[in-house]
Amino acid sequence: MGSRLTEEQADFVAAVRDFAKRECGTREQRSALTSGGREAHHPELYGRLADLGWLGVCLPEEYGGAGGGLADACLFLEETSYGMVPAGGFVTTVIAAKAYEKFGSEQQRREALSAAVRGEVLAIAMSEPGAGSDVGALRCAALREADGSWVVDGQKTWISNAHCAKHILLVARTGEDKHGGLTMFHLPAGTPGVETRRIDTMGGREVNDVYLTGVRLPADAVVGKVGAGWPQLMAGLNHERLFLAANMLGLARRAFDDALAFVREREQFGRPVGSFQALRHRIADLATEIECTRLLVRETALDCDAQPDKLFPREASMAKLKATELAKRTALEGMQMMGGYGYSTEFDMERHLRAAVVSTVYGGTSEIQRDVIGKTYGL
Repeated sequence: MGSRLTEEQADFVAAVRDFAKRECGTREQRSALTSGGREAHHPELYGRLADLGWLGVCLPEEYGGAGGGLADACLFLEETSYGMVPAGGFVTTVIAAKAYEKFGSEQQRREALSAAVRGEVLAIAMSEPGAGSDVGALRCAALREADGSWVVDGQKTWISNAHCAKHILLVARTGEDKHGGLTMFHLPAGTPGVETRRIDTMGGREVNDVYLTGVRLPADAVVGKVGAGWPQLMAGLNHERLFLAANMLGLARRAFDDALAFVREREQFGRPVGSFQALRHRIADLATEIECTRLLVRETALDCDAQPDKLFPREASMAKLKATELAKRTALEGMQMMGGYGYSTEFDMERHLRAAVVSTVYGGTSEIQRDVIGKTYGL
């Protein structure tokens, strides 16, 4: 419905879908790949995605990518999420890679983008214990030495995929101005003084504390310009919010299809429970919302591709807000429609809920997205 996919995109979606069915189409396969649901990323499977050339879907050809656009990356994220492919490292990798592509030096681009295409994971270290939604409050300090090198000290928290990343895009304070004193750095994860500690969550191993103690970085580790970290972060919001939206769109579709399959088969009072008006109307509402969200995500992605140098704060925030809230609602509604079976680990709905419930928090909370949208109307 209104997807406007090209023939090439349709073939790509079909190929990703077939891969997901083949490699992780059963609960037994997914359990083995995720250590019983505790791991969101499987390096070997991720490597097979790299071998197929899919991890560079929206990265430049000169660095090994496919040269596609944001719309192509969103399709990949939507389908891998729908297929429950344990490739959790991709979202942060592609967000960081796009930042390197736009602001990095040639050496940084060759190192980071080529690594992303090969199947190495990139992470972004931005949030801190006292700086979540208020990113400008971060205190992790990078001090410049006389020879131009940098020494970094501080703590980052809730850092997705830091435990499996080869490279970290670090945001640190280099000046006193709240927003004008932030700088991006290219940080190899194995640099002395970097310590990663896991944070256990409902979703398993996803996020980490990262401690930086006397971490020494060369002068050319700066990504972009010193003091330009804030506008560089803002320039990447199209990518971040769209990628997160596409990921949750796929999850919403999967939760919906799982719930629909259940209510078609489950019988009570001598008929399928889905035939009762209360559930039939609930299914109708969710189906309508999913189609609206699909159109919003894809239209925004196409707009970004058509004008790559333009920011779309309103539309990107709308897509992120709508898709994440819908994924959470769909999983909750699915659990309710399935009754006790939705709560049981015998079915995937409880997994969908655990994955969806945090999506309205990371990458900018729903409250922050609403605030951004409201401000675009001059409020």
